[in-house]
Amino acid sequence: MVTASRVQLTVLRGRDDECRALRSMLDSVTDGGGALLLHGEPGSGRTALVGYAHRHAEGCTVLAGNGLAEEAALPYAGLQRLLDPVLDRAAALPDDQRQLLRRALAGGSCPADRQLTLSMAVLGLLATAAGARPLLATMDDVDRGDPQTAQVLAFVARRLRHLPVAVLLTADVTATVDGIPAHRLGPLDARDSVAVLTDRLPERPTAPVAATLAAIGGGNPQALVDLAAVLSPGQWRGEEPLPAAPPADGALGRAYRARLDRLPPDTRRMLLLAALDEDGEPGTLIRAAGVAGTEVEALGPAEVAGLVRVEPQGVTFPQPLVRALIASSATLAERRAAHRLLAGVLGSDGQRLRRAMHLAAATADADPALAAELEEAAAGGAGGWAIASAALRWAAELSDQPIQAAARLQTAADYAWVGGQPDQARLLLDRLRAMSTDPVVRGRADLLRGELELRCGVASGASATLLTAAAAVAGTDRTVALAGLVRAGEAVCFAGDQYRYAEVGRRASALRRPSDPPAMEVMSCLVAGVAATLRGDHERAGPALRRAVVLGGRLTGSALTPTALTCAAAAGLLVAVDGAAHRLAERAVGLARERGELSMLSRALELRAVAEYWLGRHEAAAQTSRDGLRVARATGQVNCANIHLGMLAVLAAMRADRDTSLRRIREIGEAPTPGSRPHALAGWALAVLDLVDGRHAEAADRLASLARLGTGRGQVLVQVMATPYLVEAAAHLAHRPAATAALAVFDRWASSTASPLRRALSARCHALLAPRGGAEAERKFQLALRLHPTEAGAFERARTELLFGQELRRSRRPRDARAHLHQAREMFTLLGVACWAEQATTELRAAGESIGPPDLPAARLLTGQQLRIAELVAEGATNREIAARMFLSTRTVDHHLRNVFHRLGIRSRTELARAFATERQVGLASDR
Repeated sequence: MVTASRVQLTVLRGRDDECRALRSMLDSVTDGGGALLLHGEPGSGRTALVGYAHRHAEGCTVLAGNGLAEEAALPYAGLQRLLDPVLDRAAALPDDQRQLLRRALAGGSCPADRQLTLSMAVLGLLATAAGARPLLATMDDVDRGDPQTAQVLAFVARRLRHLPVAVLLTADVTATVDGIPAHRLGPLDARDSVAVLTDRLPERPTAPVAATLAAIGGGNPQALVDLAAVLSPGQWRGEEPLPAAPPADGALGRAYRARLDRLPPDTRRMLLLAALDEDGEPGTLIRAAGVAGTEVEALGPAEVAGLVRVEPQGVTFPQPLVRALIASSATLAERRAAHRLLAGVLGSDGQRLRRAMHLAAATADADPALAAELEEAAAGGAGGWAIASAALRWAAELSDQPIQAAARLQTAADYAWVGGQPDQARLLLDRLRAMSTDPVVRGRADLLRGELELRCGVASGASATLLTAAAAVAGTDRTVALAGLVRAGEAVCFAGDQYRYAEVGRRASALRRPSDPPAMEVMSCLVAGVAATLRGDHERAGPALRRAVVLGGRLTGSALTPTALTCAAAAGLLVAVDGAAHRLAERAVGLARERGELSMLSRALELRAVAEYWLGRHEAAAQTSRDGLRVARATGQVNCANIHLGMLAVLAAMRADRDTSLRRIREIGEAPTPGSRPHALAGWALAVLDLVDGRHAEAADRLASLARLGTGRGQVLVQVMATPYLVEAAAHLAHRPAATAALAVFDRWASSTASPLRRALSARCHALLAPRGGAEAERKFQLALRLHPTEAGAFERARTELLFGQELRRSRRPRDARAHLHQAREMFTLLGVACWAEQATTELRAAGESIGPPDLPAARLLTGQQLRIAELVAEGATNREIAARMFLSTRTVDHHLRNVFHRLGIRSRTELARAFATERQVGLASDR
């Protein structure tokens, strides 16, 4: 094994668990010793952790050694160097142990039947040396030195329980020592990787540079240190191209090169071919081996060394960083020769792009024909967006015309973003800015830059960037300009600057033509409809938005894109055709996944979640938002992630799940500016929690502050969604001007739609604001119940039943109230919303009813497995007995039982048994 250069840091980034384990071992050494094995890849910081242990071994005698490959054939050489400072204490050992130890450390042999005696001698020597003060013995790279030393130290490390001795060993990732606690040093995460880089650069690198370098470093601390050491100021500022791999002459590169130098020539040749053939198809490597005059079996020594895994499916690198280091360790001539060889064994059919990329890597000068071949082969993201982006980067470098080079670099940036690589896209845009001053070229680049700001950066400036860029390209490409205006409109709405949408609408209208193709018309109709909606002109908004929905459902061929479908879905939500909006968003999600268009997937999932919310499928909406959150985080779309977090917070609040809601709000953090959509969603969630807890004034204030009606500032669309909660909170207050104004906006929107749910919510709101106990309130509640759709929106219908029941009870009509409260309780129980079911139960008791467990048959409330578990509990079985009878784990039984309690509205096994006994009696009576 080889060891990379020592990474000695005062702060060890990403190694908190290991540092705690070392401190714990050292802190308790006086009460009884212990041992620890740290194993990881070269450069993972093993030696730095040994240094950390030395610095924290206050009051301890420290013995330090390290395994040396040069002494691996000398038995006990490592042990001799480790024990040399305390060999004078050997006089205290028994004669036979002392003599055997001295002979072994002097180069004499130790017979196999005396190994135990020698190991006990070493243990005794360390115990003697620790007589006055505790002792720490460390052996770095124990697997690199002689195996005899490793065997003795492993023996000693397992027998320290009653001695004030600690042993710390480090080894390669493949090494294990039985009976000793071990920590595997994994790669650093992105945040710690950036911190390592920042520690070593004159100033903090730009976000895309830091993210790209962190990815290149693969989480290896030494790789990051080596990268930081070779960066030029232009590189870490993002003005020059970044290296593709850690430097070959860096500490980590030298370490791997030393390992490679010990391999046979054929093995090194095959390793290079495998490293450059990133697709890893077995057939390609077999053919390449034949041309090179060798065979795949030559990789055997590299597999033994842990560099690769050779499997029937192909050759894989357990550590992706190793692939880059193998390639960078080869000479330029060797790499080009290998690329030419691989290109020669790839056919032109089905492998066109891979062949062209290998040829590009082997080409030194401009090659317009090859550049055109790369561009054509990668068109439309063929081979995957990341590969296509890399191909267009090669094409730009091989171009002999600056205009073509700029266009290809722009396409490379577009492809990188579509594939979910925003930092790579930004770096390419920075290169493009330095390459071209053409207004149209810069306009197209700024359209992408604005979209990146909207999804991943400071969204407040995105709309200005997008508007300016759309104007720059409008004369040459109306479709691209219109797409930019759609994004500008999204940015305006995200930031809460809806008053600026009018300008977006005017510019989009100027671009519109009667003969526009369907995809363009969808975008035009969406912008026109949103602009009309925001100014309250629903008579104009409705037809435009419905036209967008209809056209979206008819899209085919090249017009059928996730972007067009999300536009149509957004239009559907605004015009309240929730089913159609959900179908369009679902189609956009499927298409984005199928095509790998990760840049649009999170947005499509956002729209699907909103559609599911309006359809009353809250659990589905939460799952969709969780999916969207994972995608957004994986692709660096922090603003999209915060929208999903806000939606999850709202949905959790509606379930009265305070802990989850607050946790999601904390995850949003302080980044969103007041007035932005994530900030508004968080405010809505907090207001719902206030409402659940009876803090009506606080809830009303939060919801009223979401938007400033009449000014076009704030989150008007979020406030419209939250208006039923604002009105419910305000109904408990004497002064309600904010709620009245918000309801007027909601009414105008709801009445312009054909949505029974919106009209039901409107009627409920008017009932809540009507004089208590009057005929108007009852009439509006009854209207709301008639309007609530039966096929969807059970949660909102249950809320209306609950609120109507409360109104009737407080109007001293308990008999009439109980029917509605029973309906509410039953529906909330079926939905699994325990808090609201308890509220209905409380209202029923206040209405004079002695209420116990739900009077629904358990078979209607529970799944089959839940019902069987409940029956067994009622019979007196324990969770362990149930698990054994049903072949489940006790944890699974416990999970199902909690759900049973929630759905039946009970709190104990005793209540469950009583409920089932009552149900059986009722069943028997009905049978008679």
